[in-house]
Amino acid sequence: MNRVVHPIEQESFRRLRARLDTSHFPPLTRAVVERVVHSAADLEYASDLVMDEDDLVRAHAALHSGAPVVADVEMVAAGITRRETVCRLKDAVSGPGLTRSAHAVRLAYEEVGPGALWVIGCAPTALEELLALDASPALVIGLPVGFVGAAESKAALRESGLPAVSNVSEKGGSAVAAAALNALLYHPISSEETL
Repeated sequence: MNRVVHPIEQESFRRLRARLDTSHFPPLTRAVVERVVHSAADLEYASDLVMDEDDLVRAHAALHSGAPVVADVEMVAAGITRRETVCRLKDAVSGPGLTRSAHAVRLAYEEVGPGALWVIGCAPTALEELLALDASPALVIGLPVGFVGAAESKAALRESGLPAVSNVSEKGGSAVAAAALNALLYHPISSEETL
């Protein structure tokens, strides 16, 4: 089923493209950049985001083949449209040396196993826990926000060699993380079109 794009969204993307030239990006990278910029109305994401087109191509295929999607918090899960997600934060507890977010990642991994797409937009500790697991993800969208641990956890993600979407700055959050995943969901399987 094709996604119906509302006229307001069409106009918003027209204005975005009038202010930001994304034509030099490969197709999936362009889709992610545009959707993240759109979600935050922040043009700086175009130079802040870090991703590899080949990783996105493989993740896009996995996503459209039914790979599970895991969200670190309900706000991320709520922003992911057209796809069920796994979020175990309600079942998680904190303990010595373990945040609820980190415990939720452990619980989610026990449920989904390897090959999932992980969308982390809130807690740096969730991203750190995922990196400590041998999760073999299809993709990690690691865009936690904050002044404590966010930039460092994203740097660790990039250094891990895992297929990833991240950014260099402390910016991030649930909306941009969900937007990055939605870009892959909305992107046609057999076409170069975006949006």
